[in-house]
Amino acid sequence: MLLNLFKKLLGHTYSLLAVAIFLLIWEFIPKLGLADTTFLPPFSKVAAALWKLTVTGVLFKHLIISLQRAVLGFGLGLLISIPLGLLIGWFKGVERFVDPLLQTFRQTSALALFPVFILLFGIGEVSKVAIIFWSVQWPILLNTISGVKSVEPLLIKSARSMGASSFTLLLKVIVPGAFPSIFTGIRLSATYSILILIAAEMIGSNAGLGFLLYESEIKFEIPEMYAAIVTMSLLGLAVNYLLVAVGGRLTRWKEEIPNT
Repeated sequence: MLLNLFKKLLGHTYSLLAVAIFLLIWEFIPKLGLADTTFLPPFSKVAAALWKLTVTGVLFKHLIISLQRAVLGFGLGLLISIPLGLLIGWFKGVERFVDPLLQTFRQTSALALFPVFILLFGIGEVSKVAIIFWSVQWPILLNTISGVKSVEPLLIKSARSMGASSFTLLLKVIVPGAFPSIFTGIRLSATYSILILIAAEMIGSNAGLGFLLYESEIKFEIPEMYAAIVTMSLLGLAVNYLLVAVGGRLTRWKEEIPNT
């Protein structure tokens, strides 16, 4: 047991080695005069600024607001894109009808449409949630369609031969079979929701991580600016690992199926 614990600890240490090397390079490049400390402060100064923002509560205020916007847009994308993807993927006639429109819309940049959302919904919360929704829906929708189409036909035929209704077929065969692809879309969308949110908050906002980044840049508070960037990276990393853990638990049934 102790040996396994030591191996796990060693594995985690090795995984963090690249990060530690990067932070050391960041720390010493400005100190050695290889970069202007005005524009690239040592990591220790950035860490101090991050700590200050944390203990004063400023960071949490902006972080909570950003998370609320991201969760609303992401949740709306899930509620609409998964059922729509199942519908389009299952009915070929529907797919042929809407595919040209989908392919056109998915090529349209979310940031390019942000001025349109501002005109339609104003500069408040609705426009920010709407731009997040527009960004996250495409990976979920397209991966759901792909997942439905890639379900093993033999499983579908077997379920139908046993008298499964359309609803049972959808619930017991199609959704589980398409789930790995759907979850890949969810992971991609979660990342997009953070990236698009930050960009949206830099325009017409008075709170959020994107606003904190933009305000720090305008005030020339460079350590605080980098602290905001580090926070965004850590947030994206945390969301990714959380989804990986959730996905591992939800797909554990695949690993438990015995080999024949």
